[in-house]
Amino acid sequence: MPELPEVETVRRGLAPVLEGARLAHVAVNRPDLRWPLPENMAGRLTGAAITALRRRSKYILADLDTGETLIIHLGMSGRMIVSDPAAGDGRDMLGEFHHLHPGLAKHDHVVLQTDSGARVVFNDARRFGAMDLAPTDALDTHWLLRGIGPEPFANAFNEPYLVAAFAGRRSPVKSVLLDQRVVAGLGNIYVCEALYRARISPLRHAGRISPARVAQLVPVIRDVLNDAIAAGGSSLRDYRRADGELGYFQHSFQVYGREGAACQTPDCAGIIRRKTQSGRSSFYCASCQR
Repeated sequence: MPELPEVETVRRGLAPVLEGARLAHVAVNRPDLRWPLPENMAGRLTGAAITALRRRSKYILADLDTGETLIIHLGMSGRMIVSDPAAGDGRDMLGEFHHLHPGLAKHDHVVLQTDSGARVVFNDARRFGAMDLAPTDALDTHWLLRGIGPEPFANAFNEPYLVAAFAGRRSPVKSVLLDQRVVAGLGNIYVCEALYRARISPLRHAGRISPARVAQLVPVIRDVLNDAIAAGGSSLRDYRRADGELGYFQHSFQVYGREGAACQTPDCAGIIRRKTQSGRSSFYCASCQR
């Protein structure tokens, strides 16, 4: 499932096309994705202008001038595909550029056509993605968004906050960081990478890590996420950027997916191990992560 860097990369790719644009035509080609789509979704979106395109955790939020916000979750395989003939960005099924939009594919479930002629298609083969419409001024109470913790780049996510969030926790540190109520948007890949950079074992109980080491995690988490965003995210299975290109951060993984490889820490003779925690694979070096 796309994590914060992938969702932020998609948001940035959509912003030049959607932000400030008016939706001239919207087609909804099925009644549901992971859950039922909102009632009269096409009618509520058609004619609306997108005033801002934001991200909250792993959700893309398109604020509308109607007072509603379109909530988008990519799920396991969801993709936002942009074609803009005016910019020469249309592709046909063979990947060749042409002056028209490409034909719709089997899993193109929602189509957004802007007043400038650009088109954004939500394609989701597995249908684990989701869309909903909610009042913009009540988003914090929406069932998909309420209870989500601070954004990693927000001022509220700071050293004292994380130290307090870890205090007394008996759960493994990795489980705590994956808890969206503690910090928004982190997933398996980037927690593994952040813990490696901080030299903290994913197996350690969060409450038994010294406050000084917990505090060090805040800038490390931000650095990992910034590096991943700069690389366009990580493409492991279905993820593609809005322009159809792959992300490249997977080529910079230091531990994730590297079971049996040598640790990259200088003067460390350790080997990357994999351990299943709560149904997810944790990758770490037992020699230098304590």
